[in-house]
Amino acid sequence: MTEAALSAPVAAPAVDRERLTAVGFVLPSFVIIAGVFALPLMLLLGVSFVDANGLTIANYKRLLGTPYYLWVIWNSLRLGLLTTIIAFLISYPAAFALARARGPLRSVLLATLFLPLAASVIVKAFAWTILLRSDGIVNETLMALGIIEDPIRMIFTETALIVGAVNIFLPFMILPIYAIVAQLDSRYAEAAATLGASPVVTFFRVILPLTLPGIIAGVALVFSLSVSAYVVPTLLIGEKYPTLATTIAKAYLLAREPGFGAAAGVVLLAIAIAVVALSARLSREPK
Repeated sequence: MTEAALSAPVAAPAVDRERLTAVGFVLPSFVIIAGVFALPLMLLLGVSFVDANGLTIANYKRLLGTPYYLWVIWNSLRLGLLTTIIAFLISYPAAFALARARGPLRSVLLATLFLPLAASVIVKAFAWTILLRSDGIVNETLMALGIIEDPIRMIFTETALIVGAVNIFLPFMILPIYAIVAQLDSRYAEAAATLGASPVVTFFRVILPLTLPGIIAGVALVFSLSVSAYVVPTLLIGEKYPTLATTIAKAYLLAREPGFGAAAGVVLLAIAIAVVALSARLSREPK
């Protein structure tokens, strides 16, 4: 009998033990995820198909077939898109500046990026209401500089909403991009220049594709957070800008319509899943 034949029966049980060990480690996490996340989502989906008369799709017909609620969905998407685009335009150069900073300067910049994350969204949103109100710092500064004569309306406008949302969610765009940019080898750009590429060509053909994973991660994070934001639009613009998140809150807390609120929640969840799935697909595509 050969040596390979003798070792074969021993290898199989070893592999089985490794698989059992792996399953043993993964199973508690799987149970927790299933209990904490999957089960409530399944209940949410079930409630969305129920009303006082039993099983129905009336909640989805009302949500997706009424012009007002289509406008609400568009408001949520618009908030997410504008916040994501503006945050990206600010974050991309900021991530490069942060990556190229050295010594104490980098520490200070990282501190200014991480410290706001310690404050709650409610605190930051209230801070913007103080800054943008008629007697707030922004209006007082503009009048002191002679740019305006009387206070202008800033709070409870779409501009205030976008500015506040960008400020609050900006770190979630900068950090993923910075994590990629910090690992970039400067020799790539030097090699492209050696081969005759201009700075613009080098950026679009070399730098941008290499930083794409960070961009995809940041866009997915900021869009998912902003499209489902509740506190920010509630405090900075109020009833003038209804979103899916505020519609869900009203359905559960005021109108006592859990089925309709659940349907709105499922639509919001579907948007988030679509963003995550698209970002995962883009990150897997060969560059």
